[in-house]
Parts: sequence; structure tokens; C-alpha cells
Amino acid sequence: MPSSPRTLLLFNYDWDAVGHRRAGAAQGMAFDEAGFDLFSFPSNARLAWFDMERFVQRLARQAPARGWTAVTSNHEQFGALAAALLAERMGWPGTPVAAILACQHKLHARQVLQRVAPEANLDFALLDAEYGAPIPSGIAYPRFVKPVKAAFSVLARTVDSHAELHRHTRFGAWELWVIRRLVEPFERMAQQRLGPGLPSAHRMLLEAPVQADQFNLDGYAFGGDVHAIGVVDAVMYPGTQAFMRFELPSKLPANVQARALDVARRFLQAVGFTHGLFNMEFFYDAATDRLTVIEFNPRMAAQFSDLYLRVQGLDLHAVSLALAHGHNPASVARTAPTAGAAASFVYRVFDAQQPVTMPDTARQQALAQAFPDALLFAYPKPRGSMARDFKWLGSYRYGILHLGGRDTADLHQRCTTASALLGWPAPCPEPATPRLALTAVPAPQQPPQHQPLPAMPTTETSP
Repeated sequence: MPSSPRTLLLFNYDWDAVGHRRAGAAQGMAFDEAGFDLFSFPSNARLAWFDMERFVQRLARQAPARGWTAVTSNHEQFGALAAALLAERMGWPGTPVAAILACQHKLHARQVLQRVAPEANLDFALLDAEYGAPIPSGIAYPRFVKPVKAAFSVLARTVDSHAELHRHTRFGAWELWVIRRLVEPFERMAQQRLGPGLPSAHRMLLEAPVQADQFNLDGYAFGGDVHAIGVVDAVMYPGTQAFMRFELPSKLPANVQARALDVARRFLQAVGFTHGLFNMEFFYDAATDRLTVIEFNPRMAAQFSDLYLRVQGLDLHAVSLALAHGHNPASVARTAPTAGAAASFVYRVFDAQQPVTMPDTARQQALAQAFPDALLFAYPKPRGSMARDFKWLGSYRYGILHLGGRDTADLHQRCTTASALLGWPAPCPEPATPRLALTAVPAPQQPPQHQPLPAMPTTETSP
């Protein structure tokens, strides 16, 4: 038997690999991992035979011998649901399974929101056609279309006509196989847990498009009470629906943040979300004072954990681990903030013919020397994989860079200089007055990870 309790991490990749390593080291925690990386080969070949129920059953059998006493995951596609199922089976603290399903079934979530917070909802309808089937007439355009169950903004976009919606929903045999394998584990569980008459998750959802600024409310539920952690601003590439950067602290007025929390409380209580981290994406139109929910993610937005650590001194991965063990997140110790503002800068191209050059070792070393607080993820990939990104996402995201600054102006200046060192165009405004010297903020207490990731399909963060 293991000499001390261990925590099981499911589908622990990318931001979670960094965050759990950091939080675990700070707390002296021992981890084991299970699951596979959906976005790298050959790990993602396991999708072909993945069965959610068998996966959870196998882990439950292993738990006593391995000494696991808790499980957590922030993986949207499979991990959050698998962790909830395992926690339920083992009697560990966890988010209720039905609450995970209710949030992730986008149509069901819209129906719940219409009952409890209709002022924050928008017009929506199920697309009455299976994948590849003829598109019905009578649809009012433009419409925002997205899968009933998906992650990373895959296949989510605004369509302006019947012909455009038809093209958007045409898939080859291989694409249809991948889509079905991604959705089927969720579909089986949703049909079992959310009641009779639930529309299939193998469909698309139509929504009224919204043109407004986008934000993320991050928070947690503990003991049935819902608490806010903060709001992160999402800034898009001009004229697109693609994220250019995420910034903290938010510019959203405090009273609007309070309204967002009120909507979140009503929705989460309605679906029985009593325990766990959540992320609510929403629009706010200052001209009309309208707040509109985009969706609820029943897990941490892992990409933001590093931002909160820099600005608030709160590590969301430490919060996640506390919740997994049934501890009150309010007891999680904070460190001294290292920045007044922080951002996750997203580098992408929208032209499939535009070349992308990855930073070589010299450029990465120059970045690390000039900006010791930088956290860099690079996503190199072959031309074929890039083509799939353009079809499914409308762009190719080739890198992400996290930085802190004294304030927003300093942060954007640092981004401009750091981007030049990488040889990439800066996804931030040019500073009003160029500075000759580099500015720096203290390095975090846990050393940052400068690690280009292996080739993988680019995915949007929802966050």
C-alpha cells in the first residue's frame, strides 16, 4: 500500500500539467495520472476504443491499491465528467454528475437558463438535421451555430445564409467518425442521467448572434454556496470571433460583475452544481446594458490559473485540489502578487498560406533572459493539420505567451518587446510612447515553465 494518500489527475495536459506541478510542489502532494492527450499522436489513437464507463470502472478498481483519495480534472471533453463519475462511485468530494452534464449539453443549458434567468438568455433552437443531412428552410439568418456538445470552440461560428450553413455542416467520413467518437461517451451518459426526451447531443445548436464585449466569470461552489473569484476580459482579433488575448484585472464595472454572479448562482443552483470550480462565458453590451450568457463550463478555465496567481496571488490549481479533497477553498493560502496586470496573449494566423516560424532555441533563450516571468507554449504542426484547423476553427493558433506587468500599459509594452524577440507579431496594442529599456516584474515564486509543446491540432480555449 502507498505510504501516503495520492490524488488522481485525469487528462492532465497543457495548462493543467504546469498548474498541478506548481501547486503540488508547493503543497508536497503526490499525484498519479490517467487519460490520454487528445491533441497529440500516438496518444490520441486511444480515442478509437475509449469507453467512459469502462475507463471509470477500471480506475475505481485500482483506487484502493494505489491509495487514491481524490480525483480532479479540468479537461472539457472527457476529464471533468470522468472525474465526477469516479468521485461519485468512490464517495469522494466532486461535482455532481448531473450538473456536469447539464452544463455541457448546450441545448439543455439554454433551456434551464430560460427558466431561471431569461433576461440573460438569447434566442436559440436545435438545428433539425443530423450531421450531413439537408438543412431545413425557414431559418432566419445570420445565426451562430455550434455543436450541442463540443469543446474548444470547434465548429462554432456565425453563418449568414442557408448555403453557408450547408457548407459548414458537410463532413467527410473521417471527420464524422472523429465527431461521433468525441461526443458518444457524453451522449450515452446524458441520456441516462438527464431524463427522457433529451435531444441528442449529435446535433447542432442555432443561436442569435451577439456583437458585444466578451468576459469570463470564474468561481466555485462549496457547501452549496457559489463564490466569485474574478472576471477575465476576452479580447478578439478585430472582425473575428477568435481570441487575441485574455486580460486580468477586468475593466468590467463591479456592478455588472455582481449581476453576472447573480445569474451564475441561479443557473448553478438550478442544475445542482454544489461543488467545484466553474467558468461562465458571457457578453456585456455597455450601450444597452445587456448581459448575455454564452455558456457555463463546469470546471476551471485552466488557462487563467496563472493569471490569477500573478495578479491576486491565488493559484486556481491549488483551489481545484482543495475542492477535490473536500476542503474549503477559502482556506487556500495566497502568495504576494507579482504583477498589477497579466494576460494570456494568443498568436494566430487566418490565412492558410501565411507562413509561421517557430522560435528557435536562441529566441527562446533570449525571451527567458529578458522576461523571466514569461510562460510560453508553441504549437508547431504540419501543413495538413493546419488545414484542419482553418476548416474547424477558422484560424491556426500557433502560440500563447503569458506575461505580467505593472499595469495594462506596461503589460502591452512588454508583450510588444517579447513578441519581437520571438519573431511573432504582437497580439496587443502598440504603446503610445516606445520605451528603450525592457521592463520586468519579479519572477513568480514557482519557476515558470518555458516549454514548447509537441505538435498538436490547435484548439480554442473555451477557456
